Amino acid sequence: MGCGWRNFGSDWIHIDGGDYEHLDFKSNLVDIPELEKETADLIYASHVIEYFDRNEVLEVLLEWRRILKPNGTLRLAVPNFEVLSNLYLKKQIKLDNVLGPLYGKMEMDGSFIYHKTTYDFYSLSVLLNSLGFEDIRLYDWRKTEHCQFDDHSQAYFPHMDKENGTLISLNVECNKREF
Repeated sequence: MGCGWRNFGSDWIHIDGGDYEHLDFKSNLVDIPELEKETADLIYASHVIEYFDRNEVLEVLLEWRRILKPNGTLRLAVPNFEVLSNLYLKKQIKLDNVLGPLYGKMEMDGSFIYHKTTYDFYSLSVLLNSLGFEDIRLYDWRKTEHCQFDDHSQAYFPHMDKENGTLISLNVECNKREF
């Protein structure tokens, strides 16, 4: 979901609001009628849900929950507010290096969109749990099916220093609770 220009290959269904040749569906991510109920084993969205405010994201995640199979995995990556704040407060990172990850800026359909919120592990866990997700946990991007695709789940400071830098992406996955 929200893959943008990244093409993960034919094993993935690519859905985004932009206009990219590799997309299977163009969607606002809130309503995806092309995907039937309980058909996906995994939904992955890297640095996407922060473009929706705290009320809008409820509809987005409920739609994604509808698409997931029982016990299916929702895997999210978002800017990590706690880590970025700590780096800033310890004077290890300048404000200019925090603005991009926290506020985002991306061109879409001739205008710019910005992040509308941010998360830490606790706030994201509370949100996911309230929407019927369980076993909420951190994941290591190195141990995923998409580790070979450099996306924002692999965001580090200093930039691209994946060996010695600090991961500034909050990578969380959970499972759809069976009611």
